Amino acid sequence: MGFHIVVCVKSVILSVPGEQVFRTEETTELNPFDRPALEAALLLKALHGGHVTALSMGPESSLSALSEARAMGVDREVLICDPALAGSDTIATSTALGAGLQKLAPFDLVFFGVRTADSDTGQVGPQTSVLLGIPFVSMVRVMGWQKGIFRVERVADHFVEAYEVPVPAAFTIHPGAFEPRDVGLSGIGRAFESDRVERWRLSDLGLTPAQVGDAGSPTRVLSIKRVKETKKCEFLKGEAREQADELMKRLSHTGAIGA
Repeated sequence: MGFHIVVCVKSVILSVPGEQVFRTEETTELNPFDRPALEAALLLKALHGGHVTALSMGPESSLSALSEARAMGVDREVLICDPALAGSDTIATSTALGAGLQKLAPFDLVFFGVRTADSDTGQVGPQTSVLLGIPFVSMVRVMGWQKGIFRVERVADHFVEAYEVPVPAAFTIHPGAFEPRDVGLSGIGRAFESDRVERWRLSDLGLTPAQVGDAGSPTRVLSIKRVKETKKCEFLKGEAREQADELMKRLSHTGAIGA
């Protein structure tokens, strides 16, 4: 037997130079929260066989993220790339990824990072799963295949939850559960092979511009700006008892503790 595992990855912005976001290969990298998801998929492949596909949506600059996934050891890379996707929010992104996953079917598992380092919503994984109508578990840190189902564990509010999940299913992978492997020279060599990334446009997925991009997004990013954080340090004067009394007064005044 063997599993077909699809890992949805994103190329994220390293830094924002101003109020406009310019995505280039120099300003983006593979989302760090996607690396544990890739590692989990590759470990399952090593244990049970099968193949791993990396799926991404974005402009041509997203190729660098897929190259890193290739260097880690994935078998296939697919980029959903179309000008009509510009301005997609999480719903439109999930719509595009869901259509891509349906084109990649049959698959057994879909892995996501828990969130992205640039937008940090954590919505795409669960939304895509709902659109596909498949079981979903978030923050998975342990998984195992037994008697035709996956047994997974997650931690929620310090409680360990265990689930038995039939396939196909989707998981977001706990960022501390799987340490991403170091990419060796052979992996670096694979990353610089002739371009083998498959590119799909909306027409390949059976989608229209009205379903994605600005037109298919119920939310809008109106602006992006830098936030300057200012910190102020003040030393309390007096003896230790006086300092403690003054600290309690201030905390009570701000509502940090009850009066």
